[in-house]
Amino acid sequence: MKPAEASLPSETEVLVKRSFDAPAALVWRAYMEPNLLRRWCTGPPNWSMPVCEMDMRVGGDYQWRWRNDEDGIEFGFTGEVLEVVPHAKIVHTQAFDPGNMGITMGGEPSIITVVFDEIDGITNVSTTIKYASQADRDEALSTGMTEGMETSYTRLDEVLAEEI
Repeated sequence: MKPAEASLPSETEVLVKRSFDAPAALVWRAYMEPNLLRRWCTGPPNWSMPVCEMDMRVGGDYQWRWRNDEDGIEFGFTGEVLEVVPHAKIVHTQAFDPGNMGITMGGEPSIITVVFDEIDGITNVSTTIKYASQADRDEALSTGMTEGMETSYTRLDEVLAEEI
């Protein structure tokens, strides 16, 4: 599949689009089930996801934490699930926990909207990240966030191929 395409639809948003050669029901599971999510959502090489706790129902919450297995640097995200439409849409808040990484990514939580749209067995995923301000958005972008997302999406391609 083609690499993810990132755009800036507004002063406070990032939109990342990526397609996967798998049915929406399977891609959905990869986002909703902790055992599948930690197999692909790890970012750059040498990073792992030691914490992946998720209650993915409206009002539920989650905690994700990543670790660089070489130097012990950690960071994470926490949030609350706002909307769930099976196989079609997930909306949640996302607050950055800098851990011992020494960076920030905005002060206020962002709103993440993930939409799944299957056409002829290909699932198109659109992820919109709405930040509290343009400064928060630009700070997040400066971390290499979208490149890390594509690294994880490449792993997701592999996980989906194994699960089909």
